[in-house]
Amino acid sequence: MTKSIQSQVAVAVALATITATSVRAEGWQDNAIAPVTNPIFFETPMIQSEVRPLFIYHQLDSGFLGQAIDVKVYAVQLRYALTDRLALIATKDGYVDIGKKGKALNADGWADLAAGLKYALFQSEDKQFIVTPGFTIEVPTGNRDVFQGNGSGELNLFVSAMKGWDNLHLTGTVGGRIPFDGDKENSNIRYSGMLDYFVSKWFIPYVSVNAFTTLGNAEALPFQSEGFDLINFGSNDVSGRTQGAIGGGFRTRILQDLDFGFGYEWGVIGRNDIFKNRYTFDLIWRF
Repeated sequence: MTKSIQSQVAVAVALATITATSVRAEGWQDNAIAPVTNPIFFETPMIQSEVRPLFIYHQLDSGFLGQAIDVKVYAVQLRYALTDRLALIATKDGYVDIGKKGKALNADGWADLAAGLKYALFQSEDKQFIVTPGFTIEVPTGNRDVFQGNGSGELNLFVSAMKGWDNLHLTGTVGGRIPFDGDKENSNIRYSGMLDYFVSKWFIPYVSVNAFTTLGNAEALPFQSEGFDLINFGSNDVSGRTQGAIGGGFRTRILQDLDFGFGYEWGVIGRNDIFKNRYTFDLIWRF
């Protein structure tokens, strides 16, 4: 091969690389973000490999158990793209700290574990639209002191979707929580929505809403509220009750494959004693 041909081949390879990079950079999902709020059940429809450490600081109103209670959660989620449409997801784990020292309720322990799969059933670059159903199975491996490990586990089904209009994105999820022991845990229907706008890589603001409707009564605890996402109390006076929270925050794209997220939520729908307010912080490293 002559030097001239070698030079032409090198130029062609370089142009192909630049073109491929440009196409990737202009993909509509590149400026989209994963939800920050309701991290266990508000699943992004995007298929990608990522590690997501997160911290949640949740406050319960004094009307719930007669005293103000703080809940802290330290967790790491994992998602792994097996193909460009199929991903393994591990959405629940971590360590839970409930209450304050000196208070009547003061406990800590491990959360239950949940993992499953999701599949991008429909995705269109031209229409900027993706629909992804999936499921997780939760196993009762956690500590009873922090309201984990009760029941026989549960199946969580969901469908997530995202529609883009260039830098504006609407993401939503509808799902159901189905316990294997209906006496110990409650079933519910969940719905979440988020609207975000890519102002710049440093500032991607969003607003969100997360709510659920409990479908029946269990027999575990005499409560008139159910746990929002982390906990399923198995309350006995919640059938047909809807609870929900609205929130907002932002993401910052620190690097191309590293996002920082912040969210603040407060309870506004139904009895908000279980959900006075919540702060969520996370990092998403895509690989």
